[in-house]
Amino acid sequence: MSIPIHGHCAPRFENVRKVFAERFESGAETGAAIAFTLNGEPVVDLWGGYYAPEAPDGSEAMAEEREWERDTIVNTYSTTKGMTAICAHRLVEQGLLDLDAPVARYWPEFAAAGKEDIPVRWLLSHQSGLPAIRKPMPPEALFDWTAMCEALAAQEPWWEPGTRHGYHPVTFGHLVGEVVRRAGGRSVGQMFREDIALPLEADFHIGLDPEQDGRVSRLIGSIAPPRSGAEGSGPQLKGPMADFFRDMNDPTTMVGAAFNNPRMSPETVHSREWRAAEIPAANGHGTARALARIYGALACGGEVDGIRILEPDSIERARAEQVSGPDATLGGLPMRYGLGFMLRSDFMPLSPGPNSFGHPGAGGSVGMADPDAHVGFGYVMNKMQMGLVGGQTAFRVIQAFFEAF
Repeated sequence: MSIPIHGHCAPRFENVRKVFAERFESGAETGAAIAFTLNGEPVVDLWGGYYAPEAPDGSEAMAEEREWERDTIVNTYSTTKGMTAICAHRLVEQGLLDLDAPVARYWPEFAAAGKEDIPVRWLLSHQSGLPAIRKPMPPEALFDWTAMCEALAAQEPWWEPGTRHGYHPVTFGHLVGEVVRRAGGRSVGQMFREDIALPLEADFHIGLDPEQDGRVSRLIGSIAPPRSGAEGSGPQLKGPMADFFRDMNDPTTMVGAAFNNPRMSPETVHSREWRAAEIPAANGHGTARALARIYGALACGGEVDGIRILEPDSIERARAEQVSGPDATLGGLPMRYGLGFMLRSDFMPLSPGPNSFGHPGAGGSVGMADPDAHVGFGYVMNKMQMGLVGGQTAFRVIQAFFEAF
C-alpha cells in the first residue's frame, strides 16, 4: 500500500522526502511530520502516514482510519523542555531572573532540606539532585501544580547538588516552571503562548484547550523494549541500558520514581486532564512546523520575520556547555547539557554543526537549531520508538538534509 506523503520540499532537498518516505515503507513510522527552515525560511515541510485518533467511545481507533493532516498535532514529551527553557532565558534578558541567584530568592519554600544555596542554573542543567519525588504521589497529583511544587520544595536532593548531573524527566518542568511563575508572574504555558507561540504563529501548546482535541493523534507503543519472552521480542538489552529500563519500571528506585511518580499509564497522555494541565517538561503538543520555526529563529540569532524571541547573547549563554559525561538518571549515557537544552554529541548527532542544540522527546520527537548553518528543524510522530534521546527518523532526515547543504 502506498503511504501518503504531503507538503512542500525544495528541489535541492528532494532526498529528504525520499528518506522520510522510506521510513513509512519500512514500517518504522505510522504518522509523522518533519520540517526544516534555512535562514528563517521554510524549505521542507512534509507530513504523511496515518493518524491514530480517539474513537467516539473513548477506545483506540485504527490508525488507518484517517490520514495525518497538515495541522495534526501530537504530544512531544521532553521536546517541550526546550520551549520551557526559552521562557526562562527571556526572564533573564528582562532582568527578572538571575541564573546564579539561589532558587530560594524567588521561591522561599525551596530552601528546605538543605537546598538554600542551589542556583537557578542547576535547575536548567539537571544538577540540582531532584530528578524524582521521593514520597509516593497519587496519579492525579501529576495534574496538580501546587502539589508537585510543594513536594519538590520539601524534599532533600538525591545527591549533593552540583556534584553530578542526572536528567530530570518530569520535575524539570515544575522546578524551572515555578521559578518562571514566581519571577515573571505568569505560568510557563501562558508566557510561552503570549510571548512565543502567538507572535511566531507557531502551533505548539503547553496546556491544550479542549477544542483542539480533535486534531491530536494518539501515541502508539512505548519507549521500552519488549519484555523478555514476549512474542516477537527479539534481542534483549544488556548492560547499563538493561539496568535502566529495569529500574524505570520500579518506582522504589530513583530512576523509577523519576519516570513514574506520579504514575503515568499509557492512557494518561491521552486524557483530557493531561492535555489541559501544564507539565512543562513533558506535555507540549504541536507540529514539526512549529518546532522548526521556533528553532529556526534561535538559529538566526533569535529573530525571524522581524519577531525576536531571544537576543544573540542569550542564545550563546543557553547553549554553553554546563556539564557532560555519564548521566546519573539515564543509565550512564554520555550526555551534554547547556541551560535547558541538550547539546550535540556523537551519541546524539543533532546536526553536523558542532554548535547545534535542541531537545528530543521520548519516543523520537526532536527540535533543533544549528546556528552555524542557520537551520531549524522539527520532527513529531505518533509511533513511539525505543529510547529517550531522539529517533532514527529524525537523525536520518537531518543527515540527508545536510548532505544536500
